[in-house]
Amino acid sequence: MRKLFLLIVTIVFFNNFAFSVTYNSNPQIFINELVNDAIKTLSDKSISDEEKAAVISKIARENVDIKALGLYTLGNVRKTIDENILENYQNLFEKYFLKSLTSRLNDYSGNKFEVLGSDQKSSNYTIVNSKILENNNQPEIKIDWRVYTKNPNKPLIRDLVVEGLSLARTQKEEFASILNSNNNDIKVLLTKLEEFISK
Repeated sequence: MRKLFLLIVTIVFFNNFAFSVTYNSNPQIFINELVNDAIKTLSDKSISDEEKAAVISKIARENVDIKALGLYTLGNVRKTIDENILENYQNLFEKYFLKSLTSRLNDYSGNKFEVLGSDQKSSNYTIVNSKILENNNQPEIKIDWRVYTKNPNKPLIRDLVVEGLSLARTQKEEFASILNSNNNDIKVLLTKLEEFISK
């Protein structure tokens, strides 16, 4: 009976997330709703780590431009590699990104999040300023979100700037270092991604 109950709860839980969660199209409200959803999920002690990771992955796939991030972080090498290898890289990058994101968010699951304001740079981009409030274990952290708004009804996150440091640029530099140290052999980078994913 207990197993049946747990099965029903799990089905209901995942059905709640089976449909796309629609966030507000205003970039400032979009970021506020999305991040608070993620923090609420990660702080929920009634669901397993696997369930939390599944929800965070779903939120990210629908609201982060992972494909554009993957291409950006690969740099100019993307123009010289085979389509099949590029597709393999994109698949591995998505898994790498989602695992890395869940790990980072877990570090702040108990913190409060606050949106401070926004700055519309163009019709395509808005920077949303925010902070994670200080708690007993961690200092306050300022985060700027680069939100892509080419489709005004469906904003997408393209980068996070944490305390002045662009995560996309940092990732690009890390991948470039791996490639430069290995004669731009993309297979070495793919292996590194696979190793991270399998940990």
